[in-house]
Amino acid sequence: MNRSELMEKKNREMKYAAKTFLHNYGSILFLLFGISLGSVIGIFFPHAVDSLKPIGDIFLNLLFVSVIPLVFFAIAASVANIEGDRVLGRIIGTMAAVFIVGIVIAGLASIIFLYLFPLSTDLPVEQSKEIIDTAKDDSWAEKIVRFLTVSEFSSLLSRQNMLAFVIFSFLVGIATRQSATAGDLFRKFINSGNAVMGNLLVMVMRLAPIGLGAYFAYQVGTLGPQLFGFYAKPIGLYYIFGLLYFFTVFSLFAFFAYGIRGVKLYWKNNILPSLTSLSSCSSLATMPANLLAAKSIGIPDTVASVVIPLGTTLHKHGSAISCIFKIYVALLLSGQDFFNPANLIMAVGITLLVSIVAGGIPNGGYIGEMLIISVYQMPTEVIPSIMIIATLVDPLATMLNATGDTVAAMLTARLTGQKLSPHETASSE
Repeated sequence: MNRSELMEKKNREMKYAAKTFLHNYGSILFLLFGISLGSVIGIFFPHAVDSLKPIGDIFLNLLFVSVIPLVFFAIAASVANIEGDRVLGRIIGTMAAVFIVGIVIAGLASIIFLYLFPLSTDLPVEQSKEIIDTAKDDSWAEKIVRFLTVSEFSSLLSRQNMLAFVIFSFLVGIATRQSATAGDLFRKFINSGNAVMGNLLVMVMRLAPIGLGAYFAYQVGTLGPQLFGFYAKPIGLYYIFGLLYFFTVFSLFAFFAYGIRGVKLYWKNNILPSLTSLSSCSSLATMPANLLAAKSIGIPDTVASVVIPLGTTLHKHGSAISCIFKIYVALLLSGQDFFNPANLIMAVGITLLVSIVAGGIPNGGYIGEMLIISVYQMPTEVIPSIMIIATLVDPLATMLNATGDTVAAMLTARLTGQKLSPHETASSE
């Protein structure tokens, strides 16, 4: 082979490598560019962010209206196609254990971090008399009813009742399985709908660089200045610990699931969900990206299509960490010792309740704040302080909440004895 042929071969290899790189990472690079541009606009042109917000809202609205049919077809089709009741029961039982253990780990890790890096006691108690609306002044029994069900079918189609809709979709899948041959036509319908909604999702996500870039500009322009002041230290500690937790604990979960291969697959495909959640501050808006990432990782659809939608409501690492931080600050403000054993036990219990139960109730975050001051018998003046903290940590908390669902699906798949079959979709579309 002469010199010119070698050069031609080398050029072909370089073009192929560049084409492959753009194919695999082009959408992520465009998304990073859009978010970076949005951040610059938010920092240097904050007066312009109000004009950009509608663009971000349009993108999020497209995601929200796509999520409802996507969840129905994904869950119903996955459950309908599972062979054997024992397999389905094993997936649900394992998923529940993964959710609970994950939230407890998040809470305990937060307590250890705060013990090692305590806050000073000079935080101010807000004198605001702001009244907190906790959705409805009803009993916990009534809250559980609203948490699990709705009274009208049309109410299922609201994202405010997401868990009730997930349960309904799950039951439709079971009913389809039990219908045997009589349900074949309906099974074909939901399988076809699942494929169609998957393609719709890919189309909507192509708008992510513009939509999320605009929304990120708005967040940086409006929330940025509030990060400085009395709350800088607790907010700073939350972000430091949250990022440390994000990279270390989720990597460990992925490693426990599928070793080094699992870690590589998780982080390779977790970029889009992470950026989507960070900029949108919505676990629901991140669910489509999580489902695409799960497919690329190779998590079986029978697991991912059940664990990820349910995890969006019931599995919240970021909320668990936020809850511990809010309890810690609230106890400081009211002059109590956070590290008293009784207070620590109650903190972990509240964290489980807020992260799993209150997460599915409209205005569940407010219920969490009210639960904290009620259990610890604190003055109501501390509510505005912990609400400010909850608001300012929301971007990172959402990222932890949303991206934790994918690694939970990996653990569930491994513990139920299933293998990964990676597909190149999430990073290449």
